[in-house]
Amino acid sequence: MTPYQKQKRTSYLNKGSVNMKKLSFLDKMIYLLNSLLAILLILSYLLPYVSPKSIAIFAILSLFVPFLIVLNGLFVVYWLIKLKKQLLLSSLVLTIGFFFSTPFYKISDKTSSLNKDIKVMSYNVKSFDLFYNKNENALKENGFKYLASIDPDVLLVQEYYQSSKIKLDFPYQYIKKRTIGGKFGMAIYSKFKIVNSGSLDLKKTGNNIIFVDILKEKDTIRIYNLHLESLKIKPYEENFGEKDSKKLINRVSLSFKKQADQTALFLAHEKKWEGKKIVGGDFNNTAYSWVYNQIANNKKDTFIAAGKGFGKTYSYFLPTRIDFILTDMKANISTFKTFDVKYSDHYPILTKVNWEPNI
Repeated sequence: MTPYQKQKRTSYLNKGSVNMKKLSFLDKMIYLLNSLLAILLILSYLLPYVSPKSIAIFAILSLFVPFLIVLNGLFVVYWLIKLKKQLLLSSLVLTIGFFFSTPFYKISDKTSSLNKDIKVMSYNVKSFDLFYNKNENALKENGFKYLASIDPDVLLVQEYYQSSKIKLDFPYQYIKKRTIGGKFGMAIYSKFKIVNSGSLDLKKTGNNIIFVDILKEKDTIRIYNLHLESLKIKPYEENFGEKDSKKLINRVSLSFKKQADQTALFLAHEKKWEGKKIVGGDFNNTAYSWVYNQIANNKKDTFIAAGKGFGKTYSYFLPTRIDFILTDMKANISTFKTFDVKYSDHYPILTKVNWEPNI
């Protein structure tokens, strides 16, 4: 290294040192926290490629990706207001995520519609416990009337519960209960004739994967309804003390491993079907996870194709998307909507799909 190069290198290092020295003690601590959260967000971009069965605890990070994105965005705003170059760190990390990660927010949507569209809705109804008014004098419209007003062609239901109060008017249905004579399970309702149906009968869990083949004119379309292993997290009730936090992490890690097994079982079953298909349900995981990446591979995510906003599907203070409707790559997605209604701890999602050529 020549004396000139040494001088230039020293000058560059001193300049960086001066930049840090100009920060107050508080700003140095904020930048330290900023750096930590930026690193975590960068690591989260690797989540779709690491199976929970390999590093289960790493998969937990997928639940916090929306939180990390929001915080890094706030750091950019903070340093921008202060006109500090430290804004470059989170700006760079967020830019990388924009190009290489699942979209956090969709600016525009699609609102086209064709007569050939199939209107598909997926909804975790939480056993229908908030669907009807316990107070007979209440004026609030119940959930069944609301669904009737939306009028989907196909309705995928997770956390189904058999009740005489259920009012769903579909000519065809497939309901699979957890146990013979039980009341809990999953359901698929359809306006189109169901010519085949089945269940993957997931073991050692209350969750399941079911499917139907519907006949629309001359087309047979396979529709899967997934409810993957629940994380059993109660965001507003959990005690996050030291002892309980450890138990919570262990429980969630085990759930992620079960999800991985369930995903492998689903993919093996799905591989046998080569026709048109729709895959929907409650994945109990985010769009930044290995589970989502495996299931969504070679498929269209209807929210990404036609949705708008955050696509939030779960009642949580952060914009969390854990309910999905996917299609095969040949499908055309006309529209996608998330409905902000309080009949469950999930929000129903709906898409319109067709397979018409030259759309």
